Amino acid sequence: MVGVIVNMIIKRIIMLALVSLVVMGPLDAEAQHIRFKKYFTGGTLRLDCSREGDATGDTIWVSRWLNRAAQWHGSHTQLIDPIDNGDYRVVMYDAKSGRMIYSHCYSNLFREYKGTSNGKNSKARFEETLLLPMPKGRVKIALQHRMDDRTFGNQTIVEFDPGQQALEFNYHIGERTDLELHGDPSKKIDVAIVAQGYKGLNDPQLRVDYSRMKEILFGKEPFTSHREDFNVYGVLADVDAEFNTFGIDRYLMTFSLWKLHDALGTTPCDYIIVMVNSEMYGGGAIYNFYAVTSMHKMAEYVLPHEFGHSFGGLADEYVDEELAYSDLHINDFEPLEPNITNLKDFDHKWKSMLPKGTPVPTPNNNDVPKSECGPLGVYEGAGYSARGLYRPTMHCMMRDYAPFCPVCVKRLEEVFELYTK
Repeated sequence: MVGVIVNMIIKRIIMLALVSLVVMGPLDAEAQHIRFKKYFTGGTLRLDCSREGDATGDTIWVSRWLNRAAQWHGSHTQLIDPIDNGDYRVVMYDAKSGRMIYSHCYSNLFREYKGTSNGKNSKARFEETLLLPMPKGRVKIALQHRMDDRTFGNQTIVEFDPGQQALEFNYHIGERTDLELHGDPSKKIDVAIVAQGYKGLNDPQLRVDYSRMKEILFGKEPFTSHREDFNVYGVLADVDAEFNTFGIDRYLMTFSLWKLHDALGTTPCDYIIVMVNSEMYGGGAIYNFYAVTSMHKMAEYVLPHEFGHSFGGLADEYVDEELAYSDLHINDFEPLEPNITNLKDFDHKWKSMLPKGTPVPTPNNNDVPKSECGPLGVYEGAGYSARGLYRPTMHCMMRDYAPFCPVCVKRLEEVFELYTK
């Protein structure tokens, strides 16, 4: 009888513990914060890397180790990247236990270069800068690439011991202005607007364009509703952004990543927008890398579109088979981006969001105005290709500057949570 009572008490304790875990779910974030304090100092480690290769393959190595001389502005509770996007990933492991303690996925310009005619015939070198939480003890850092089967494999593994590794110091170099602040950088989405082509901080046009760019950033949903989740900073610097990237006149990008981050110095920057003082139409973006826009009259549409790439990892939904990298998404696997599909694994895309009875594929409806998304479906023509790739709606910010469609909004909302919960 005593044994039965003891078992009942044990079961009762276990049940109460499980209920507590459910009710006190937010403690998970606190537990992660405790883990952050266990493994990290609160500072920021900067790695300047060099990637060299062509369509046949590439190598990457660390060229510079820097102490960013700033507090870690990223999340203290979302240390392992849950979004499976991007062609590359950096992973940090505790050397003693082998435990993964940090990861971050991203893409870069090399992904597009290797699809160009030059990329198929000659090697080129690209700069990358990775910002990581500064570890307290010895760690292993794996620089990984996406393999043919869509999993990540190690390209380079380096060891870092904060007590032994000589570090250069990186302080703020560009001229910084706080444009709109809403709180602790570790609990907000920090956006640095890097201004190129201005005469100085007293340039009246700079003040006008900072204000314009900030309002453009929050001018479209779902960004409008999340304004208070952001901190926005301005940094004045020349970062070598130029038109005609990869021979595309409107493609405005910079290859000078180290120079860009030198200019940012200690400025918190989960995301970077390069604002170029030019009236020519142009822009560009790379996932978790940066976004660029000129100050053309269409910037109010160009920036949300490009920020959709860099912030949400969203794909272009328009058709342009003349692009040098137009076959970027043509392969035997589902595209990584959430808003296009080749129907090879549509169950993991937006299938569950479709209204009951929606045909797959969905016939195009040319009567939908370009100012509206139209009904959710599976419409052919996306990712630069007219055939074989499909998009969620007839129109979208990622196709022709309509509002963000429900599929894109879902991904953007997921990213908001990574930095604020």
